[in-house]
Amino acid sequence: MPAIPIERIRAAAERARPYVRRTSLLPIGGDRYLKLECLQPTGSFKVRGFAAQALTMPAAQLERGLLTVSAGNAAAACAYVAHRLGVACRAMMFDTAPPAKVAAVKRWGGVPVFLTREQLLGWMGSEGWRGEPEAFVHPFAGEELMAGHGGVALEIVQELPDVARVIVPVGGGGLATGIGSALAALAPRAEVIGAQSDGYPLWPRSLAAGRGVSIAPSTIADGTTAPWTESMVERVTAVVHRWIEVPEQRLRRAVAELATDAKIVAEGAGALAFAALDLAGPSTGPTVAVISGGNIDPRLLASLLSESVASSDPA
Repeated sequence: MPAIPIERIRAAAERARPYVRRTSLLPIGGDRYLKLECLQPTGSFKVRGFAAQALTMPAAQLERGLLTVSAGNAAAACAYVAHRLGVACRAMMFDTAPPAKVAAVKRWGGVPVFLTREQLLGWMGSEGWRGEPEAFVHPFAGEELMAGHGGVALEIVQELPDVARVIVPVGGGGLATGIGSALAALAPRAEVIGAQSDGYPLWPRSLAAGRGVSIAPSTIADGTTAPWTESMVERVTAVVHRWIEVPEQRLRRAVAELATDAKIVAEGAGALAFAALDLAGPSTGPTVAVISGGNIDPRLLASLLSESVASSDPA
């Protein structure tokens, strides 16, 4: 399956433009940068794709309202876009979703429907959305949604035309596909590195096994705990050049480092690319780590900051 054409990415990004922010590219020294998608209206990159896809729907379909399934950030993006377009939204969510992410859905008028992980994965596997009244927006596999996410790379290349590497946190693979497709056209020498926690290394382990493996999530990067989706394999492997498994303890420290040193609040998934920077090895040019989201539970953030203080205490 080929990469998404650059013309399609540009069109999707232009459609979504009134609903999203052009996010900052923050230099952090050593020719390294952070792409701050945590500053989007809903606190994550997801709004790019949801706006891009919803705006392709015929009016009669859109009027039925929007439906998605999500660990949190896609649900908030769906609710935000629905709010801006004046339609209803429901989101099927894990019953373990962080309170901050549930609150974000409700803030924009979305209605969360809670299921256990087993129930939700079963609903996805059986395409349960086909029996629902709303228009379904897949959280990571829609063509126009992935094209919308490619807007991240358009902005990176505009500011850093000589970008050598982009590190991307990977869950279902939609962000990596959008970014990788755009870079393949605009900066073909740039390397795309996929990052996952070793508490849920679904992509590297499954690719090594040649099939989807079963892994129980044990990570603060809840936004990357999407299930294995066979239809995404060809997409993702076409654009991701290599993988980094970030040790979970390194990821926990990275959230605290971003908050204390860079003054950036990132959730677990959002900090993955930053945590992978020192594991990526030397680069021939600028490296960008995508900070994909900042919707962290305040209690978890406080705990991670406390861990960081305790570990640095000489006593």
